[in-house]
Parts: sequence; structure tokens; C-alpha cells
Amino acid sequence: MSGSIPFYQKHQRHYDRSYRSTESQAVASKYRASSRSSSGYAAHTCTSGGYPAHTCTSGYAAHTCTGHALASASTSTSRGQTDRYSVHLSLTASSYSGLEQSSQLTKRAKPTYLAVDREHHIIGYVVPIFRGSREFAGGYSSVEDSRVKEMSASMSGQDLFTRGLEMERSEVSSRKATMRESAERISLSKTIYENEEHNKRMNEDSLMHAPEFVIKPRSHTVWENQSVRLHCTVSGWPNPRVVWYKNNVTVDPVAHPGKYKIESSYSVHSLEINRCDFDDTAQYHVSAMNAKGEQSAYASIVVKRFKGEMDTSHPSPRHGLVSEYGVNFQTHIVDTFGVSFGREGETMSLGCTVIIYPSLQRYQPGVEWYRDDVLLAPSKWQQMHWSGDRATLTLTHLNKEDEGLYTLRISTKSGYETYSAYVFVRDADAEVEGAPGAPLDVRCLDANKDYIIVSWKQPAVDGGNSILGYFVDRCEVGTNHWIQCNDTPVKFARLPVTGLVEGRSYAFRVRAVNKSGMSHPSRTSEPVAAVDAADRARMRGTSAPWTGQIIVTEEEPAEGVVPGRPLELEVTEATKNYVVLSWKPPGERGHEGIMYYVEKCVSGTDSWQRVNTEIPVKSPRFALFDLEEGKSYSFRVRCCNSAGVGEPSPPTEATTVGDKLDIPAAPGRVVATRNTDTSVVVSWETSRNAKDLVGYYIETSVVGSNTWEPCNNKPVPGSRFVCHGLVTGETYVFRVRAVNAAGISQHSQESEPVLVKAAIASPAPPFGISVLECVRDSMVLGWKQPTFVGGADITGYFVDYREVIDGLEGQWHEANIRAVSDRAYRVCDLKENKKYQFQVRAANMAGVGIPSLPSDTFLCEEWTIAVPGPPHDLQVTEVRSTSLVLLWKPPVYQGRDEVNGFYVDIKEAEASEEVWRGINKKATDSKFIKIENLKEGEKYVFRVRAQNNAGVGNASDVTEPTLAQTKPGTKEIVVDVDDDGVISLNFECSEMSADSKFIWSKNYEEISDNSRITVETKGNKAKATFLAPGEEDIGIYSCTVTHTDGASASFDLTAQELKKLLETSHDHKFPIIPLKSELAIELQEKGRVRFWLQAEKMSANGKVDYVFNENSLSTGEKYKMNFDKNTGVIEMIMESLTPMDEGTYTFQLQDGKATNQSSLVLIGDVFKALQKESEFQMKEWVRKQGPHFVEYLGYEVTPECCVILKCKVGNIKKDTVALWQKDGHEIKSDQQLSFTEGVLKLEIAQISKKDAGVYEIVLKDDRGKDTSTLNLTDQGFKDLMNEVFSVIANSSTVLKITSTDEGIRLYTFVSYYNDLLQVTWHYKDSAISFSDRIKSGVVGEQLWLQIKEPTEKDTGKYAIEFNDGKGGLRRTVELAGQAFDDAFAEFQRLKAAAIAERNRARVKGGLPDVVTIQEGKALNLTCNISGDPMPEVTWLKNEREMVSDDHIILKFESGKFASFTITKVNTADSGKYSILVKNKFGTESGDFTMHVTEGPVDLGVTSYLTDEDGNVIFGPNTPPPKKMTPARAETKQKPHDSPVPKTPPPAKQVAGRENVERGKETGKTVTEATAETPPAPTTTENTPEQPQHPEEKLYDAAASPSGSLMETAEQ
Repeated sequence: MSGSIPFYQKHQRHYDRSYRSTESQAVASKYRASSRSSSGYAAHTCTSGGYPAHTCTSGYAAHTCTGHALASASTSTSRGQTDRYSVHLSLTASSYSGLEQSSQLTKRAKPTYLAVDREHHIIGYVVPIFRGSREFAGGYSSVEDSRVKEMSASMSGQDLFTRGLEMERSEVSSRKATMRESAERISLSKTIYENEEHNKRMNEDSLMHAPEFVIKPRSHTVWENQSVRLHCTVSGWPNPRVVWYKNNVTVDPVAHPGKYKIESSYSVHSLEINRCDFDDTAQYHVSAMNAKGEQSAYASIVVKRFKGEMDTSHPSPRHGLVSEYGVNFQTHIVDTFGVSFGREGETMSLGCTVIIYPSLQRYQPGVEWYRDDVLLAPSKWQQMHWSGDRATLTLTHLNKEDEGLYTLRISTKSGYETYSAYVFVRDADAEVEGAPGAPLDVRCLDANKDYIIVSWKQPAVDGGNSILGYFVDRCEVGTNHWIQCNDTPVKFARLPVTGLVEGRSYAFRVRAVNKSGMSHPSRTSEPVAAVDAADRARMRGTSAPWTGQIIVTEEEPAEGVVPGRPLELEVTEATKNYVVLSWKPPGERGHEGIMYYVEKCVSGTDSWQRVNTEIPVKSPRFALFDLEEGKSYSFRVRCCNSAGVGEPSPPTEATTVGDKLDIPAAPGRVVATRNTDTSVVVSWETSRNAKDLVGYYIETSVVGSNTWEPCNNKPVPGSRFVCHGLVTGETYVFRVRAVNAAGISQHSQESEPVLVKAAIASPAPPFGISVLECVRDSMVLGWKQPTFVGGADITGYFVDYREVIDGLEGQWHEANIRAVSDRAYRVCDLKENKKYQFQVRAANMAGVGIPSLPSDTFLCEEWTIAVPGPPHDLQVTEVRSTSLVLLWKPPVYQGRDEVNGFYVDIKEAEASEEVWRGINKKATDSKFIKIENLKEGEKYVFRVRAQNNAGVGNASDVTEPTLAQTKPGTKEIVVDVDDDGVISLNFECSEMSADSKFIWSKNYEEISDNSRITVETKGNKAKATFLAPGEEDIGIYSCTVTHTDGASASFDLTAQELKKLLETSHDHKFPIIPLKSELAIELQEKGRVRFWLQAEKMSANGKVDYVFNENSLSTGEKYKMNFDKNTGVIEMIMESLTPMDEGTYTFQLQDGKATNQSSLVLIGDVFKALQKESEFQMKEWVRKQGPHFVEYLGYEVTPECCVILKCKVGNIKKDTVALWQKDGHEIKSDQQLSFTEGVLKLEIAQISKKDAGVYEIVLKDDRGKDTSTLNLTDQGFKDLMNEVFSVIANSSTVLKITSTDEGIRLYTFVSYYNDLLQVTWHYKDSAISFSDRIKSGVVGEQLWLQIKEPTEKDTGKYAIEFNDGKGGLRRTVELAGQAFDDAFAEFQRLKAAAIAERNRARVKGGLPDVVTIQEGKALNLTCNISGDPMPEVTWLKNEREMVSDDHIILKFESGKFASFTITKVNTADSGKYSILVKNKFGTESGDFTMHVTEGPVDLGVTSYLTDEDGNVIFGPNTPPPKKMTPARAETKQKPHDSPVPKTPPPAKQVAGRENVERGKETGKTVTEATAETPPAPTTTENTPEQPQHPEEKLYDAAASPSGSLMETAEQ
């Protein structure tokens, strides 16, 4: 309403109350005659014991009336006197205080016909009631009337400032009398009301009557953008149901949020319409209906605009005919703007495209922009634009004030469409790092000529340091000069600014400061003038608008009357710096203007001091400064005019100077829930007892970052906010702070972490609507929970109903305004024998879901069946693999008798209806049952039937299928008895959420009585502790965890279980001596037996009794006792055991009252085994007196795969001898026996099968001997070799890949290879079957796998597996991809190199290095030539190419044999000869040197025959000569460079060359050398004519003088 905001924020014109109009006077005189019976109070603010406040406008200023009993009494009057009594009450309520304080009217004042509200805003015209109408008020109490008249007469001639003590006493007495009478009236009214209510309850039928409007709604004419309220008072019994209509259409506040507000309290009903526009011009009617009938009342609302004023936000006048009437427009808003983010100082544009169908030429819809439901007007901060199909809002200079929810509203004659999105504005970068953000929303709350109160809101960002305070700056309008108003920063977000020049206008801004620096200044406030309110009203104009309202009030008093007391004086603001008083003008004040004097008084004194001594104030509001902080003051106000100074108002309560407004408490629990993939909905509990709350700031932080960022920079009201701009997939926590003028609260607790992802949704519709009970005018409905709850718990349900008449459905009506949490609800105010349908909607945090499908049609008639109705609200809990618990609620309809039992039925979910079977054969009187023997993994459904004495009723609705399966992490209730004997039930849940709670129940009814059991919760654990366990506590205790997937468990505390627990509790209350260990036995050396136990704790007074077979033992030769009280160890030692020691041994402990004992029974086989072990220990002790083995013979395998047999010996000396044996034969050990280390070793370097056998070592000296044996045969040897194999396997290198000229080779190296090692090669996890193409082998320590001629099929995973008798070891390599490609390429290269080496041209032998021959001889040399392709052969002499002729014959036959023949050697033939062979793979040469000597007569041709490798043999066709001169025939071949790598010469060729070289080294001739190295060459001398074998290699040489070659060879 208009009175809720300061006057300077209003945009309407206002008028002075002194306005006079001939037209208005005529209208007023027309209504004077009928005003006596009129109750013309337009808006009334009345606080009356439970009735809502409303605005009262009388001929005086708007004021607040307190009716109390009067208003209550008005509802109990008879209908015939309603009108008169309403006028009577209104007059009394509005003028009672005026009658009590005013004097006789001696002179008529000039009347006024304007009505004003509390801020002196003109709201309409008034018509005065003639003075005769006072008889209604005066007739109320003759005593009061006479007293008032007497007081007024006595006061009229006196000076109010000089009256005496007697007048003061009279005033006090008058007040006491008034208070007493008021109390009596309140008591009387309360008694009457209670009696009437009692009579109604006792005899309702006699008072039932149809609805009747006591006060009907009145028509209104209002200005555009103002709000209006229609209200009425309705009587009737039963209480009628009231519905508001607009043009016969139901007004739905939910469909138009923020537009309509409907309130109903007792019999007063109201409809408030916010921001009226032209569409709100309509006829409204209100309908009241109950069982006795229905009544309606009508009123009209006309919305107008100020005359001569053009609202630019509306369409401009249209020219020409636009045929828009009768057209149904369809409006669509597309291409919308989303959630936007900006920074201070930036410019932002918001726009939407609007599609209106049909499209009419020159038709322009209504385009409005709202921020937080406040209509925006064009200004320098915001500009609107409409282009015909697109609406745009431009924010020219963003400030935090611009943050909020922006709504675009497009209106047509057919309705309107809206679109909304939020805009966030962040702080601009601070000029100084760490400086706070700028304050915002700077406003002027109050303005007069003395001061202007400036308020602001604190920023959300403090820069990391707390804000020290704020500085307020002012600037006179028309200048740019800013002046700081306060010297020191103020923390309170409100400051009265003084020192202003009256009549001038000012603008204000605020800056925040912390220890880092100063913030940016805030946005400047709207300009405001430093003038009084009355002067401001006169300056606004002289013509009042016609409002369409006729307000009836009393006639104003005449001029010259001393004004009465000011009304409702109160302290509206109190800080340590100033106090602000506010009051209302008196009812009797005369026509002329009045002024006020303010007085103060220190509490505890009676000395009043006038504050404004020089100039009285004109406005009913005043600020007092310079009050002493901490002192208490009372204040009062006097009115004055030209007639004098009136009586003071009643003083205020004592007010202590100081900040009354406290910083709000931190908000409560913060809950963050998912919304979209970039936003989260944050809700919180509001701050408790917070006053003048401005709003809340929300902050967020990524989990683990510890960096907090503001979610909003403008305080938001309410307790829910959507935080946008979050990162999808991140986890955030949130906290909230509350803000008021005193400051910002502490942070709330952090919310539970929430993962940002989309979002909860409204729940699906409920289903299964059924009737649980039906009476004449109401029905109880039940339904099932929705199958989809939308990702959040359901918070409640809403039920709608509609009447069905002859198959035609009516309109839906709300059955409940507030959500109901139960799944059952009684729908009242139905009509008997009428048919109805129902629908139910579920709600959660995301909102209200869509309604369910309409139910079946139910007839509203009273049930008369004898059996009970169906049970309802079946719930399944404590689901396990073989059991569960079923809960239900009893039927609402009991039948003829009370319900005395229930039957439970079960069937498999998929089974047919015929297989229902009963769980209990006998009816149970409980409302729960545990169902056992279920089949794990099966789904079941259940139903319940109730019975009474008349029989069994109908079954309930069937539950949803339940799977019999224990969920992972399910835990049961654990019973615990602590050391003090306290019994408790403990339950732990691992699936808790932030909102989860433990709910403990007994017999499945929540425990509310804490007298027998207390509940404690810590984290995810809960404990229920019994205070005094007894038979009353017997029952089933269950614990359910909310907001989980059914986490629950129970414990059946039976009488037997309680008895056990009480016994355990008794034992804990009376503790025994705790034992760390019971009585035990152990054997010591020499076979001694030690009995011992250890007590937890014993005092120095503790004692022990040792008992054997009920006989007490004591320390002696056989028994040795010891008790160490520090450690609590008690022991008894016996030297040996004899057959007489068989029996029971007991240690009895006593420490004060606490006792304990522990026994050990040693009889039968147990005793014999212990005795045998004791004797063995004795023998061992004897053995260890001489040399003995501390550790017996064993083995270890070194990393070098050496096997070392070793043992450890003790108690040895120099004479001690150690003998090693294998299979009974002594082994000579190279190792010397070490007496210091005591370790003997025998090393087996390379173990093989021959090392298997039985090894034994004998240790002996003069004190005795000891033997240790190690069996390394069969399995023992196999285990040893497996250890060796394991060492070999672990030493293997990674499997590698290499290439050869044959293929690809995989290999690994081991540190040592053993022939017994078993390895397996695998290809693709399968053992490889070896073939000629794939082979494996071992070379030294290399194990390899050869793949000949590999192909793509050979790619894959290869592995070598070492078998060590255990898990084995596997080395793998992947022969694929790039690895295979590289290996294959290398293989191809090596293969080509091998082929080239094999096929290159070469001389295989046959040419000696030197040939010495006699002149005249014939020489024939032949050598083998190889190569593919066939090489070219060239002979050279002295590096010059030779040509075959008759003297020298050169031949190359069959591609294999090259021959060199000289028919007759002469001295010119001496020189160096070479043969050069060449093909594409390479070149090779062979050289020899020939010396021609003069000699004897020619004896023939000397021929040398060689084989293919160049070895000299005897030619088969040459007869052996008798003698031959030695000839040096050392073969020397010089291969030339070839394009391929050279391979080593064959083994035979190398051997032959070694023989020749050996001959050279010894200085012997070739003949001699060949004679020593078999086989010897064959030498033949022929004549030139003798034929030669074509395949022989012949070397012809002259025989030496010393003898023939043959002879040398034969030697």
C-alpha cells in the first residue's frame, strides 16, 4: 500500500489538503443527508484481537485504531442490528481517543473535503457527518460522556503550561478510570464470545444458517500502478467457504504470483490486487457457500490515469481503425535472454523476440519490464526499446542495484505472457587491493528541513578484512561538489545528515572502508529536498484527482480550538547517535495548521525539558541528537496553534540511548540441492529473532579450495535462492549471512557438499486414490506415493475436488491450502448424495507436481456398513533377504464396533489374484508384523484387512512390489552394556545424507517420552540408553534413518533377553578382577613346567591362592611361586611332571571385594602329551651341553645359481670335528670350520642329477656328537632344482627381438643355464609346436626362438615361460606393429646381403703366388671361377689386359674354369699376372708372379691339380715324375670392393691357406710344405702335346735340379 514506502518514492501527483472545489462541495452536500446511516470508512487499520489490520481513513489524518473487544463483539450482534452496530463501532473506534481528549467546539472551523493517509497523501474526498451523529458514540456511556464534557470545559480556559498539580492528578485519575473501563469491556466481550462459541459447540444445528454478508465489498476507482484491496465480512454457520471471481472467472493467486493476495481470518476476507493496470478494470464478486446455501456480493474496480499525464511505458495513441476487438491473440516469447552476468560499470542489454498471432497492422501490445516484481520506468540507468517484434532493455551503467530477477511482460487484450531470468552484477575491481565492495541501494528514509536520514545496504564483499564503517557524501543538486558528511566511519547502515540548507535538494552516496582502503562510491540516491512534509505536499499541486471514493467522516472542529493530544507517540529509531520520534496528529486540532513541541525527561526524574525551544516542528516526526549514550529517556509531544498549546501526549516508555537494533543471528541450517547443470538451489533457516532484516548474502566455495565467492551482490529476501554460474561436475559448499542496518551476521554453518548437475524436478502425480471413510458432508481420501519423487523428498500433498452432475464435471476446487504430510486427508464442505471426483498433487523442494488423474466418481453418502473400512498407508521397512516388517495405519472408518484385529495377506508380485495367502491365522492387534521365511531375490506384495465384532472388512490397497534382498552395508542394532552397567541400543548407518535423522520407536511408535530412555546421535551413529531397565521396557525397538534408501533395523527386547542384560549389567556394576590372560602352561628348558596368568590390574593388597585338586599349594622344593604386582603376572614353576601331578590347577585371585579365578585341567591325553614334551625338552637340554646344531642342515641358492648346503652349530670348540657325507661316503670339504661364526657350508657350483643324494654332517668332540641329515633325492632334489630354476628365471632379461638373414629371432639371456631347465615358448598364450620354420635353442646363456621367413601371420604376443614348479615366470614381447616392421625390414636387408655374398664373382683357388719355370717349358694354370650371374674374366700382365694368342692361350670354359696356358715359356714372359673376375655383386682377383730361368732340356709340362677349394691334389691323368724342382705355389687372392658385405672364407679354404702360410714361415718350398700337411698335392710333368683332363687345375713348372716333385711327395 502507499503507506509502506517513503513519500519521495511515489511518482503520482499529490495535492494540498486546502484544495477547494465547487463540484466536490456539491457532491459532499448531496451526501450529508444520508451520511447518518452510512459507514463510509474506506480503508481501516484495526488491530482487534485476532482480526487483520486494515486502514481507516476518517476526516483526520490516517491513524491506527485498536478495537479489541469492540471488534470481537461486533461479530456476535444480531443480523437486524448489523448495519447500525457497524457504524457505531467504527465511530467509536475512530473517535474514542478524540472524545476523551478534546474540548467543547466553541467555533466552527472552515471545513476541508480531502482525506489523507499517514504520510499526508491525498487519497480521496470526505463528507462530514452532522454533529448529531455523535449520539451514537455518546450513548455508549453516559458516565463517560459527562466526564469528557466536564474535562473539556475545565481545560478550555486554562494555560496548559501553568496548570497545577491538581490537574495532573485529575489526568492520572482519568487515565486510571479509562484503563479500568477498557479492561472491563475487554473482559465482558471475551465472556460473551466464549459463551457464544460454547453454545455453538453444544447446539450446532440450532445455529446453522446460510452465509450472509455483514459488510459487502465496495467498488473502487484507483490510479494505474497502485494497489487496491477489496474486503468483506461474512457470517454463517458452519463457516462458509469464500471464493473470489473476476468477470465470473475464479481468481487464482498461484497462477498469477505476486498479482493477487487472498486472505481469510475468522469472518473477514480480503482480495488485494497489486500494481493495477487496465486489465484489472472488471467486475469482481465474492461467493460464500456452506451447507445451508450460497450468497454473493459484487464490486467494481476502475483503473484510471492522471489527467494530462502521458505514461511513456504504454503504447502511444493509434491513428486509424485497428480491428483488435473480438480477436484472440496468441503471444509467444522466443529468442530469450538467459541468466546474465555483468560487472559494475559495464553496459548490458536484455532482449526477447515477441511473436503475436494474428499480426494486425499498427497494433502494439503492452510491453513492461520488471525487476524483482517492480515495474521499471525509463531513466538514465535503464532504457527500453520496442521495435515491433523485439523488446530490449538496456542497462547503461551496471550497479549492484541492477541485480535481480528481470521479467518481460507482453500484454494483449487476450491476456499476457511473461518471461523471467536473473541478472547478476559483480563488484568492479577495487582501486586498492583488498578494499571492500561499494555499498548499494542508498535511500533517504525521512527528510525535513533539519535532517535527512540516509540508509544503505552493506556490500557482500569485504575484501578479506572486516569493514570498519561507512562514509556518507552529499552533493547539492546542480553541482558536482561532494562533501563528506561524517568525520569518522559509522557501522550502522543509517545516518541522519544535518547541516543542510532548507529548501535545497541533495543527492547522497556512501563508501565503505576497511584497513586495506576505500571502496568505490555507491550509486547516488534520488534527489530529495530538505523541507518539511507539509511544505512538500503544498508544493506538489492544488488539484486533487477524482478517486471515485466517498469517504464519510466527522465534521472538523472550528478554528481557534486548542489542539488535543498527539496520538500514538513512539520511538521508531534509537541508536547511540540519535533517537527518532513519530506520532500522529490529534483528532481535535482545528482547521489551521498545527506545530509541535518535543520534551524529554531522564528516567527516574520528573523534570521535563523542551528540546526544540526556539522553533516548533511542523511534521509529526523528529530526530533528537546529543543524547547521552547509556541513559534512559522518556519523551512526550505537545501540539500548538494560534489558540494555544495543548496537553502533552502520554509519555513513551523509557528508551535507553544505544543501538536497539542488533546484528542478526547467523542463519540456521543451509541446504543445497541440485537445480541445473550450472546452478544450485540454496535454502536456509532464517535468522532467529532478527529485526528489520534487509536480506541475505550467499557465498560458495569449491570443496577443498577454501576460497569463498559471493553468489549474490544484492541482499535477497526470503530463505531460498538459486545460485547460478557454477561449473558442471564441481562440488560446492555454501554458507549464508544475514544483513540488517546494524551489520552483517556471522556465517552460517556450511552446507553439505553438493555436486553440480541437473537437477531435481517436481514429483510425479500420486495414484491409487481411494475413499477411507464417508459421512454426510465429508470424505476421507487415501492415496499412494508417486513413483517418481523428482530427486527430492516429498514435502506434502494438495487435494482438489470437483462435483459431477449427470456425468458432467464441474470446476476443480482446492480442498487444502496448506500441504498435508500424511497420505490421507478429510475433504470437508461436501454435499450429501452428490458425486465427486478428486485429484492429488505432490510437492517437493522443486515445486508442486502435476495433478493425478481424476479418481473414480465417489458418492458422498454416510457409510452404514458394520465391518470396518480398509487400513491404509502400508509401509515396508527392515527389508532383508528372508524377512521384512510391514506397518500400517488402522482404518478411518471403524464400522459398528471398534477394530479388534488385523489379517495380513501375501503373494508373489507376478502371481495371480487367486494365490493370496494369509500370514497370520489369528488376528493380530498390533499395527505391524514381521514377515519371515521369504525367498531371497523374490518380489512380494502385501495387503491388510481389519476386523471387528461384525466381521472382516475390505482389504487395503496392495503395496508396491518389494524385493527380498539385503542391501549392501546394512547393519543391525547392537546391544551394549558398558563398564558402568548401562544398557544401550546402538545403530550405525553408512548411507546418511545431510538431512538424515535417526528416529527411534518402540513397537513402531516414535518414542516421545524421555523418562525411560534417552537418545543420543553422533555423526552416523545413534544410541538409545535405558535409564532404569525393567519390565516396562520390554518391546520391539526400531530405528529408522530418514533421507536414506530405507535404512532401518530393530531389536526385540524380550523378557529373557532383558534378564540376560540385567545379569551382565550386574556383573559390570560389581566388577571382578579382569584378566589379560587365563591360566596357561608353557614348557621351559630342562623340561620345567610353568603355570601362569596375567591380571589386568591389581592393587598392592591383592593376593593369590594356588590350588591343585582342591588342595592348597605353597612354595617348596617342587613348587616355586611368584607374583609380580607391577605387571600382574602370576606364575608357578614345577621342575618336572610325574604321574601324580595329573589333575586340576587353579589360581584364585582376591583384591578387596573383587575376586576372580582361573583353572587349567591336565588329565588324560592332555597330561600325557605335556609330560612327553617335558621329557623331550629335558633331552634337548642334555643334547645342547655338547656340540650341537642350532639350525639343522639346509640349502640356499645364490644369484649365481650355486647351491650352498649350510647349517648353524653351537657350543663348539677347537677340537670339534665336522664330517660331510653323501650317501654314506665322506666328502672332502675345502672349507675350514669356523668356530666364531658357527656356520658350516658346502658349495655345489654347477648342480646336476649326479649331485642328488642324501647329505649328512656329523659334529663331534669329546663331549659328544650331533648329526644333521638333508635328503636331496626324489622330491627333495626336485624342490632344490625348482629353487635353482626360479633363480635362473628371475635372472632372465627381457625378451628382445633381432633379425638374421634367415628370419626373426627372439632371445633372452640368463645368468646361468642348466640342462635340466624346462622352458616353454608361447604364441598368443598357446604353446608353440616347433617345425623346420620355427625352432628354439640355446647358445651359451642365450635362449632363442628362430622364425624363418616370417610373415604377417607371425605377428602377435610371444612369451617364454620358465618352469620352477610353482607359478613359473613368463617374459613376453609383442611382435607386432612397428616392432615387427623394423625386424622384418632388417631381415630383408640381411637376407639380401647374404644372397649377394653367396653369388658375387670370386676366384676359388688354383693360382700360386710365385711360379718359377725353365725357359722353353709349357705352363698351364687352371682355377675355379664362381658367381651368379656368370662373371666376366680378364687376365692382366703387369696391370695390363692380355689378349689370347698363339703364345698365350686364355680360356674360360663352362662358366667355371679359367685356364692360362703359355705354349713355350721364354724370359719375356716373366712378370706379374692377374686374373680379374667381375659380376654385378662384386669383383675379385688372383695374382701370381712368374720367373723364367734358363735350365736343362725340356722335360715336359708341370701341372698342378687342385680341387674346388684350391687344395692341390695329384692329377689323375699325369704320370708322376721322378723328380721336381720346388715351386712356390702360395695362393693369394685379392678380392676387389664389392657392393655387398663379405662373408668369411669357407673353413676348408682357410685351412688350405694356413698350410701354405706355414710353409712360408718355415722357409720350405711348396713341395716340402705340402708334404708335411696332408693331403699332398699331385705334381705331373707332361710334354706340351700330352692331353690334359678338362676338369683338372694344372700348374706346369720345370723340375728342380734337386729331384722330381713326385719324389718329394713320396717322401
